[in-house]
Amino acid sequence: MEFTLSPRAEELRERLRAFVDDRVASAESVYHEQVRDSGDPHFHPPVMEELKTEARARGLWNLFLPDERWGAGLSNVDYAPLAEVMGRSPLAAEATNCSAPDTGNMEILAHFGSPAQQEQWLQPLLNGEIRSCFAMTEPWVASSDATNISSRIERDGDHYVVNAHKWWTSGAMSDRCRIAILMGVSNPGADPYHRHSMILVPMDTPGVRVVRGLPVFGHSAFGGHAETLFEDVRVPATCLLGEEGSGFAIAQARLGPGRIHHCMRAIGMAERALELMCQRAQQRVAFGQHLADQGVVQERVAQSRLEIEQARLLTMKAAWLMDTVGNKGARFEISAIKVAAARVATDVIDRAIQVFGGAGVSDDWPLAAMYAHARTLHLVDGPDEVHLRQIARRELRQYEAFRT
Repeated sequence: MEFTLSPRAEELRERLRAFVDDRVASAESVYHEQVRDSGDPHFHPPVMEELKTEARARGLWNLFLPDERWGAGLSNVDYAPLAEVMGRSPLAAEATNCSAPDTGNMEILAHFGSPAQQEQWLQPLLNGEIRSCFAMTEPWVASSDATNISSRIERDGDHYVVNAHKWWTSGAMSDRCRIAILMGVSNPGADPYHRHSMILVPMDTPGVRVVRGLPVFGHSAFGGHAETLFEDVRVPATCLLGEEGSGFAIAQARLGPGRIHHCMRAIGMAERALELMCQRAQQRVAFGQHLADQGVVQERVAQSRLEIEQARLLTMKAAWLMDTVGNKGARFEISAIKVAAARVATDVIDRAIQVFGGAGVSDDWPLAAMYAHARTLHLVDGPDEVHLRQIARRELRQYEAFRT
């Protein structure tokens, strides 16, 4: 396995680190102040546009896309450490146009979109002019099994009619969200893996309704997560992505790269939490000792460092396999990092909160919001249990001869 960054990726990482540490970190308080003053938790503050302009001028734009026609052309091994740097600030991914769900949606459009779809939707997303959302999860079925998705996409002449009840539609609360990629049943008589299609639905189409936002542990930020209704929504047949019945395959193609992006950003969050934990431990005194001199705190710091290093190496292995044998060949390693990175981020942030005491659960520090996000990573892009089952099945399959 080879984890050495290319010279270009190494140079981009240093540039990105300087941008995040010097510019983005100092903008966080301004960002939250502008959002707070607006009265809308999903307000798009002017400071974000300033950051985006600067990131683009620094050449730190669309780094996630491996296709040089659209993005930076980096391998997964090269991009993974950049995503980790972005994870250090909740603003960095959007500032560099590398934030979910737009990244996954851009990947879908780049791989499966028609030239007309790419011109109408992909190009504005690449330019950071609009946002998008991904409508897959439904409230009344176990959406962790994508074959359960029951929304309907029905052909009617030159149009499709969409009826769907979705929730956790990430990005839909933003007033800059212009397009949804929706998954639903188009071929009910087909086998479970060819029943679904994906279709583009402009958010201003009659029948599309954002019902409400869904806060996560009381936190509502950025494009948010929404409950959405699509009632007799008519869109031209040209809005279909790929072919009818290809929705499940497109979903799998989307989720593989997206999972590794989440994992590396999670490691970046964990690194920042560990830094804050160590700083706090050196500053605070309890029972006549600095917290940093308390054995229990030292154990938490050491355990956090071990877990971060292990998760990073496992993620880099998955990235290397994605580059060398493809996403399908790396599917078990992707499942492994999806579970491991979420656990590490949640555990390290939780330890940092404990060291901070009451301050850790307040909004005076970023740890509470970081924890809310890290905890959701155990669910998004497939819950931990689904990935653990896939890993266990592969392991147990090697010993089937021992079954009596």
